[in-house]
Amino acid sequence: MDAARIADLLEPFLESSLLSSQLDQISIYIDLLLRWNVRINLTAIRRPEEIVTRHFGESLFLARHLFPTPLSPCYPERSEDMREAHIFAESKAPCISSPTAPPLGILPTSSNPPRVLDIGSGAGFPAFPLKLWAPQIQLTLVESNHKKAAFLREVARALTLTNINVISERAEAVSNRPDVRQADVVTLRAVEHFETILPEAVAFLAPNAILALLIGAAQVPRLAALTTLKWHPPIPVPKSHTRMLSIGIRW
Repeated sequence: MDAARIADLLEPFLESSLLSSQLDQISIYIDLLLRWNVRINLTAIRRPEEIVTRHFGESLFLARHLFPTPLSPCYPERSEDMREAHIFAESKAPCISSPTAPPLGILPTSSNPPRVLDIGSGAGFPAFPLKLWAPQIQLTLVESNHKKAAFLREVARALTLTNINVISERAEAVSNRPDVRQADVVTLRAVEHFETILPEAVAFLAPNAILALLIGAAQVPRLAALTTLKWHPPIPVPKSHTRMLSIGIRW
C-alpha cells in the first residue's frame, strides 16, 4: 500500500505523523500479512485499508499513550529518529513528558529500555506497531499457535527488528519460565477467555508496571473485579463505538 495513503488512514489515531521509514515498514507488514493469511488464519480482515485502521490504527493509538512524543531525554544515547519513551512515574523521578500527554504509564527507575510483553500476539497486534513506534523497547511476544509464531518471527526478520523474542507457548506456561523476566508493560488485545487470562497477565507485571488492554466497552466494568490494579478511566479508540483502551497500574 502507498505510504501516503497509510499516513492518511492513521491520522485519526495519532497526534503526529510517522516517519517515512515507519510507513514503509507498515507497507511491508501488510504485504506479509496478506500473503500468509492465504495459508493460515491470521485475521478475518482482508482489505488493506481496513487492516491499517483496525489493526495498525488501534495499536498505534495504544502506543502513543504508552510512549508519548516528542523525544525524551530518558534515553539520550538513542538515535534521534527514534520515538523515545517518556512515560513518567507518579511515585518516582519522572522523565520529561509532553505537556499534552496524559500520565498513563510508568517506567522503571533504571535507564534500561522498557521490557514489554504481549500475550496472545496472533498476527502481531498491538506488539509490532508498538515496536515500530518505540524501537528501543525489549519486546516479547507470547503466541501458543506455532504457525502464527512462525509468522511473527518472519515479520521481525522482514522489518529488521531487534530485541524481539517470540515464545510459542501458552501464557500460563511462560509465567513459570525462569528466563522470562517480569515486564514493565504487558499488553492484551482481543484475547479469548478474558476472565482467565487477565489475572495471568497481572502475574507478568513488575512492581509499578502497567497493563494496557484494547478491549470492548462491555468488558471494562469487569476490570476492577478481576484485578487489584489501579485503573485509569478508559479511553475510547477513534473510529470505533465500542473499543476502549484501558490502562491499569500495579502498585
